[in-house]
Amino acid sequence: MKGALISVYKKNEQILNFVEFLKDNGYQIMATEGTYHYLKKHGIHKVQSVSHLFDSNEKILDGRIKTLHPNIYIGILANRSINKHMDFMKMKSITPIDIVIVNFYPFFEKQKTYSLQSLIEFIDIGGPSLLRAAAKNFFYVTPIADTDDYILVKQEIEKHGNISFSLRKTLSAKAFNITSYYDLCISKFFMVNQQEDFPMYFNKIYKKEMDLRYGENPHQKAAYYIRPTHIGTGSMQNFNQLHGKLLSLNNLKDMDVAWKIVSEFNQPTCCIVKHSTPCGVAIGQDILDAFQKTYESDKISSFGGIMAFNMPIIHKELAININNIFLEIILSTGYSQEALDILKTKKNIRIIRINNKITDTKIEFFQIDGGILVQQYNNCDNNTYRIVTKKQFSNEEISSLLFANKIVKFVKSNAIVLSQGTQTLGISGGQTNRIWAARQAIQRALEKKIENMVLVSDAFFPFRDIVDEIAMSGKISAILQPGGSIRDNESIIACDTYGIAMGFTGIRHFKH
Repeated sequence: MKGALISVYKKNEQILNFVEFLKDNGYQIMATEGTYHYLKKHGIHKVQSVSHLFDSNEKILDGRIKTLHPNIYIGILANRSINKHMDFMKMKSITPIDIVIVNFYPFFEKQKTYSLQSLIEFIDIGGPSLLRAAAKNFFYVTPIADTDDYILVKQEIEKHGNISFSLRKTLSAKAFNITSYYDLCISKFFMVNQQEDFPMYFNKIYKKEMDLRYGENPHQKAAYYIRPTHIGTGSMQNFNQLHGKLLSLNNLKDMDVAWKIVSEFNQPTCCIVKHSTPCGVAIGQDILDAFQKTYESDKISSFGGIMAFNMPIIHKELAININNIFLEIILSTGYSQEALDILKTKKNIRIIRINNKITDTKIEFFQIDGGILVQQYNNCDNNTYRIVTKKQFSNEEISSLLFANKIVKFVKSNAIVLSQGTQTLGISGGQTNRIWAARQAIQRALEKKIENMVLVSDAFFPFRDIVDEIAMSGKISAILQPGGSIRDNESIIACDTYGIAMGFTGIRHFKH
């Protein structure tokens, strides 16, 4: 007779049905004490207790070593093709274990409600050990750690009378994946606020949250993973989709950028993002005013964009105005029922309620072929600068420059942002030289026919030609840039010649 060892924390009808199936198909059922009593209570009587079967006292050290008994591991690890292994088991009356079904103590779920001393008791030792042993001996033993795999095992037994080598190998790989994930999560929890940013071994733990509609393009499959050690933090794992189609990879990338931008400000702010780049941002007297200014910033690029608000959408007028634009996604901290009903009249628009501020921005990383690049997140919010021209900034220019300087770090390099007050008027980036980006941003801004604009650059001006281009517009009165070029003095002289004020921050904001 084949043996199945059951040791599960999550006890439900699913495990009852699967155990009943195994019993009916000739498996001897063995279970640890808690699982044993649960099965007996729910009508599965032909089950044996591990503590009785293997003479293992579950009360030793308050149950900490209840499954750490050599006879259990002999039953799991014995090589069925080696006679002396089988003879030894027979001599010792040890039952072979052919299936191991385990799920672990809920360490992650208890992190916020238990003290450190109590939480330690939820670090599972026996479960991962049993699973690893079964996974190692997958030539003969089937490890099951995911309840979704019950059906796969059941189907093979029904069809073939046994479990195929291919499935055992697959479940072995999955078991090691789960145990390593479990251990890493515990490690990360204990290393909070202690771990260096760039350790020798860079381990990050993610769990699949959802399958996505598609990747960057419809022919690419995609999925979204979240960090279980940061449950409840990080805005992109703490949102609810209230309406619309399934999200795609591009949607989530754009949502992330849009939400990071509006989260830079405490006043009512709106942002529209297209292809991970802001095309309009504005602070308003209220959220309707912020929306109107944002949309006016770039009506053409707004088509099919992602619109984010850092405050709730409450008023009917705002919802009606939003519906007059073609948008892929709306993000907000909340919606009145009246506004939500209006927005939902558009069948496909994705309506997202986002539940917290940006929190998970310590480091970021990018995959390249053969490795990953890791860096600190660009959290720099520097409001310091030094005036390098004869002309000084006015108070109005300072306010507008600092507003644009918060936005420029979200624009692909080479990045140029023009604004007046707290409204962007021209944004350009992703060009291979800065003069092209400056020309594009200025051209877009000049369409608004607005005087006294300011310009912010994410990096220094390599030549004075950018200042010459700015002066030709006749509408830009002040510049903020990092400085640091060997030709800085040429740009300063040009500004003095044209009567334009310029300041250096000393902080570059490249975004590749």
